[in-house]
Amino acid sequence: MIEIRNVTKKYGDKKAIDDISFKVETGEIFAFIGHNGAGKTTLIKAMVGIHDFDEGDILIDGKSIKTNPIECKKKIAYIPDNPELYENMKAIDYINFICDMYEIPASKRGATIMKYAKMFEIEDALMSPINSFSHGMKQKVALISALAHEPKVLIMDEPFVGLDPKAIFDMKELMRDMVEHGGTIFFSTHILDMAEKLCTRVAIVKKGKLIKVGSMKSVKGDKSLEKVFLELEK
Repeated sequence: MIEIRNVTKKYGDKKAIDDISFKVETGEIFAFIGHNGAGKTTLIKAMVGIHDFDEGDILIDGKSIKTNPIECKKKIAYIPDNPELYENMKAIDYINFICDMYEIPASKRGATIMKYAKMFEIEDALMSPINSFSHGMKQKVALISALAHEPKVLIMDEPFVGLDPKAIFDMKELMRDMVEHGGTIFFSTHILDMAEKLCTRVAIVKKGKLIKVGSMKSVKGDKSLEKVFLELEK
């Protein structure tokens, strides 16, 4: 479903991403881990069409994000680490705005929006302006907006930051349900024990280079993912 082909991204002479290649198959929950500044967010923004890149290609369901960006973006939902929403809008208006962009019929979106609003316990705040929300509440609005159009591919950068324990639990259940129904999830995280329990496969990046990729079992062996990561980071 996602194929990263020899992608390099430069800032001047510095390679933020250095010739990275791997695949994420349909039905996988894939973790992308590395220290701050390792290149995780840079690659994620390239995957969703925010950043251009200097070499290589990124395919979403067989189509290039470079040459077919609209077709790719129709299949993607993206949750950034810091949700950048139109904060003067009411939450429900923002969610409907995103649904309009994805051409979700009004007759279909209402029940879906309320399902997720109740799950994340913000149904009573939908009429409130986003600028009155905490980081966690904004993250929930971003999640509902992303999930409302039922994407094939969910790409997230540190999605659990700011969420309360119940929302984290619900989000993990949603992720499992999505892949069981043929979806694909790619996300970065610093919560390594969660990644170890939740993910099918994992990639570790260091200073822009991919240093380990594979099934969770093959990458960590008999050790914890945290221990493997710390050893590779030395």
